[in-house]
Amino acid sequence: MSEPVMGWVVCRPRAARRVAMLATALSLLGVLSVPVLAAGDTRAQPVFAIESPKAAKGLMIDVVHAGKRLVAVGDRGHILYSDDQGSTWTQAKVPTRQLLTAVFFVDDKQGWAVGHDAQILASSDGGATWTQQYQDLKREAPLLDIWFKDAEHGLAVGAYGALIETTDGGKTWEDVSDRLDNEDQFHLNAIANIKDAGLFIVGEQGSMFRSRDDGQTWEKLEGPYEGSLFGVISTAQPQTLLAYGLRGNLYRSTDFGSTWEQVELNATRGALEFGLSGATLLDDGSLVVVGNGGSVVVSHDDGQTFSVFNRPDRISLSAVTAAGNGNLILVGQGGVRVATASGAERVKQ
Repeated sequence: MSEPVMGWVVCRPRAARRVAMLATALSLLGVLSVPVLAAGDTRAQPVFAIESPKAAKGLMIDVVHAGKRLVAVGDRGHILYSDDQGSTWTQAKVPTRQLLTAVFFVDDKQGWAVGHDAQILASSDGGATWTQQYQDLKREAPLLDIWFKDAEHGLAVGAYGALIETTDGGKTWEDVSDRLDNEDQFHLNAIANIKDAGLFIVGEQGSMFRSRDDGQTWEKLEGPYEGSLFGVISTAQPQTLLAYGLRGNLYRSTDFGSTWEQVELNATRGALEFGLSGATLLDDGSLVVVGNGGSVVVSHDDGQTFSVFNRPDRISLSAVTAAGNGNLILVGQGGVRVATASGAERVKQ
């Protein structure tokens, strides 16, 4: 369990999806990057993230699209957005200085971000400005991922089995963790919608849960791997998904998680030593998965086989998305980067 150390909180081993998999970054920090407020702290005024010209070079954890705009979230409450396919980034106005772990947009305007202090932030202008919708200081644990079906119904997952739900666009949030058969309170690291199937959650010690009714009921599954899984993504084919995690472990299912096949990553320089932490599905159906040590793995056959490239800078990567012009946006330790479709080269800006 987490224990406070001199005002900081240290995560249980293999704790958190995009936090734990940035092993290099966190080993440099020694602890998760920001102090957690004491339970019961009721500050009337939010403390906004400090504006910094170096924000785009700091630790970033997730990146997504809000329409054509790119939005990235990360350390110290920093949220960045780009309207020129990642060439330049603008820092958003954000009412927190806590580490933000995930972001999700339902359209080009409405989005949500989650992070430490069990915070949920919302934006209605494509990520330029944000308001705080929810936080739970007593939980003393981060939320790690978020998904919305539409502008009203959303679910967030996090450490110690947290599952919270809104049905009114975030005006109110309810703890519905008891819907899961998760007696050991394994950390829930990621949630995703699987094409023509339903919702899927992966987490600590290989835990897996699926729902066919938008999260109202959940089935616990026996997964193929006992180590932590950091992410899950739908492929372009119905009921087909990939789950990925520690030591480059990558699994594919074509029946919504009932059965699994391990995907072997053939690499020349030990890609399997590194955890896989984030993935994206491109418009052409290709899949890109990234991880520690600068690993970028790409599939053009619906996740059956992958080519592997370890970037020369070896900087840990947390998430990836399409830039919109054939390039990729990579985020992680060292901020945001623009790369070619293979991840192999840095694009000069």
